Amino acid sequence: MSDATTQPQTPVPADIEIAEAATLQPILELAHERLGIEPAAVSPYGHTKAKISLDYVRSLADREDGTLILVTAISPTPAGEGKTTTSVGLADALSRLGKRTVVALREPSMGPVFGIKGGAAGGGYSQVVPMTDINLNFTGDFASIAAANNLLAALIDNHIHHGNALGIDPRTITWKRVVDLNDRALRDIVVALGGVANGFPREDGFDIVVASEVMAIFCLSESLADLRKRLGDIVIGYTRDKRPVTARDLKADAAMTVILRDALAPNLVQTLEHTPAMIHGGPFANIAHGCNSVMATRTALKLADYVVTEAGFGADLGAEKFIDIKCRTSGLRPSAVVVVATVRALKYHGGRAVADLKTEDLAALEVGMDNLRRHLSNVRDVYGLPPVVAINRFPSDTDAEVARLIELVEGDGFTAYEATHFGQGGAGAQALARGVLAAIEESAGQMQFVYPDEMSLAEKANAIATRVYGADRVTFDSKAARKLEQIEAEGYGHLPVCMAKTQSSFSTDPTKRGAPSGHTVNVREVRLAAGAGFVVMVTGDIMTMPGLPKVPASDTIEIDDEGRITGLS
Repeated sequence: MSDATTQPQTPVPADIEIAEAATLQPILELAHERLGIEPAAVSPYGHTKAKISLDYVRSLADREDGTLILVTAISPTPAGEGKTTTSVGLADALSRLGKRTVVALREPSMGPVFGIKGGAAGGGYSQVVPMTDINLNFTGDFASIAAANNLLAALIDNHIHHGNALGIDPRTITWKRVVDLNDRALRDIVVALGGVANGFPREDGFDIVVASEVMAIFCLSESLADLRKRLGDIVIGYTRDKRPVTARDLKADAAMTVILRDALAPNLVQTLEHTPAMIHGGPFANIAHGCNSVMATRTALKLADYVVTEAGFGADLGAEKFIDIKCRTSGLRPSAVVVVATVRALKYHGGRAVADLKTEDLAALEVGMDNLRRHLSNVRDVYGLPPVVAINRFPSDTDAEVARLIELVEGDGFTAYEATHFGQGGAGAQALARGVLAAIEESAGQMQFVYPDEMSLAEKANAIATRVYGADRVTFDSKAARKLEQIEAEGYGHLPVCMAKTQSSFSTDPTKRGAPSGHTVNVREVRLAAGAGFVVMVTGDIMTMPGLPKVPASDTIEIDDEGRITGLS
């Protein structure tokens, strides 16, 4: 411990107060002035948000791509890291430097908004707006994804009720219904009770919308035709002689595509500083692949010199899936990776309790550096990309702590930049922006995958666990091992792997902070997502339907008679 000197900072109003006080540029005007999109190609949803037409998106095919920058982070902590806030701040900083920039992000799920995490529109003076719309119903994309998912579920039970011509074995149905809220009571249910008219009773359950395979398909599709094909490829269960049954077999693919037609068009909004923002799709990174849509990212690259995008949670989860799933599928390639870290989060990884994180502790910071160090090594040595550290500074951080963190990062051969974009907007991230531009200019490396396509599924999981997580090995429960054999036999062994793992640790134990090594990653369940084009391996206690905390965020959300919302963050 030592006498602490903290950086004086003006108190920042609540996120929603900043967002509500902002003056937004009319969306048609922003699209034309900032991106050169004519009004006829934009479908406004009110005055501040819009969709870009699919016809216009197709017309961009021959344009050269801009430069893609990926933002990721250290392993998340209760202290918060500010990855979305940093993405927005960096995009605004690049705009201030005269670069034509777009930020491409995921849409928030209402589960966390009303649960424990809050919204996902950034924070402070680095937000995308209109914040309340983005965090709530936005342009209706999630409702469309839920409807398409649940149409398929209804068609499955209807088919069985009317004679089951496909011979579906109800015991093998893997397709669940979805809702965009945290509701633990729906994890395991029984449907079709109440007699003959209601069908055949069977066990079922709900996932949250962001865990639906339809969400993953939506985010990886590059056209309506691709969307329909992927939806048709969904395997919903098996016949009694173990033949897979697809959504195409149920003639569901066209109808599901119809529901998703308008949703597939990318959404356009803006930051507080009027940098264009495309917010589209939103799978979680601990249970899905955690990236915004390929459609939005590719469109942004055709319209901007620089595109800042984000992958969910830490660089071991979202960034790995961004590379091994999204980039492998789409051909996209980032030129640099920003790894967001905070002093207080690193002190947490160094063993400090949350209540003590505002107290200077250089020793804990140095121990916690192990977590950041492994993420940086993974980005450079495993993913083959140049990493830049963004130190998202909080008011309680002392000058000595920030200086020591920069020293530690530079001692490992990397670069770090203090950023104060939360309180200062893009102006507070200009040093970071210049550092990222320099890293892009100086880099001669090329992105590389963690594993090749020809590896078996088990070998792919082992490559991720040993090369990225620092584990010794992967084990499979007997049921998971049998499912893996079945999937390989059905011809899906070439697919990439999507690890469903806690975001809080490199291990599958969320209590293991820092950079644990030598652990075992146990896969308890294997799920085929044939339409999305990957195989999900579920580890630890990961669930695809979260529950609400004892005191959910909804307790503090209010609305007055004029419709003004407070308490949303």
